[in-house]
Amino acid sequence: MNRFLDKAAIIEDKHAGRKESPWRLVTVTRVEETKLVLNLVPIWLTSLTVGICVAQGTTLFVKQAAATNLKITEKFKIPAASMGSFSAIAILIAVPIYDRIVVRILRKVTGNERGINILKRISIGMTLCVVLMVVAALVEAKRLRMAASHQTMSVLWLIPQYLILGLGDSFSIVGLQEYFYEEVPDSMRSLGMALYLSVLGVGFFLSSFLIIVVDHVTGKNGESWIGKDINSSRLDKFYWMLGVINALVLCLFMLVTKRYTYKTIERRGMDKDCHKIDEVEMVG
Repeated sequence: MNRFLDKAAIIEDKHAGRKESPWRLVTVTRVEETKLVLNLVPIWLTSLTVGICVAQGTTLFVKQAAATNLKITEKFKIPAASMGSFSAIAILIAVPIYDRIVVRILRKVTGNERGINILKRISIGMTLCVVLMVVAALVEAKRLRMAASHQTMSVLWLIPQYLILGLGDSFSIVGLQEYFYEEVPDSMRSLGMALYLSVLGVGFFLSSFLIIVVDHVTGKNGESWIGKDINSSRLDKFYWMLGVINALVLCLFMLVTKRYTYKTIERRGMDKDCHKIDEVEMVG
């Protein structure tokens, strides 16, 4: 692909001396910028599952919470949708600890200014997404067993999955924001922010699409995984499915990142090549 794009900035011998059309000949800068944008596509595609997991926090997790005992004390009852505040609390605690403590320790170990590179930070967040779906499935399975015996599970059982969701966001969401902002060409910063936000937007859309498809397929047997009555549904199986999907995409993400070259590294390489060319010219 890189060789194909390089040809766009090369003047062929048969066209030498002619005024080339901008559709046939472009500057080296534009070619390099195109390469950088194309390098983002595989990372963008494999990070969409992060948006799917984030979507569960404001959709099915709330439905779960509404079916539990929301009383914290005899006089205080927490709204189901307010459980998302535990994710926010987890982010507020995890981000400062990571940036101020963990990164400083990792700098001494790895020698990297960031502690670990951005893509590794995102991969940690994606790993936590897998853990999140497993925990959510186990908690939902327990809630269904209690509902079958006419008992109501306390909403406090949902706190761990909300905390894991927030912790995962502190790695994946923050990492994606940094990645798309820094790895796009300098003149296309707004595109980087658009790509970051689109991960969440498309992820929410894919979450809705999956729910519709799963409901349609499983509903044919008369027992939909995502029915109107949550106690007769099987959200735990849906969460297990999301866990498997996230695990497979995480493996694909790791394969993609193995061959990834950061923009800053590319720049250093280009600078070295330029110095070599200047030295050759001076010798000549």
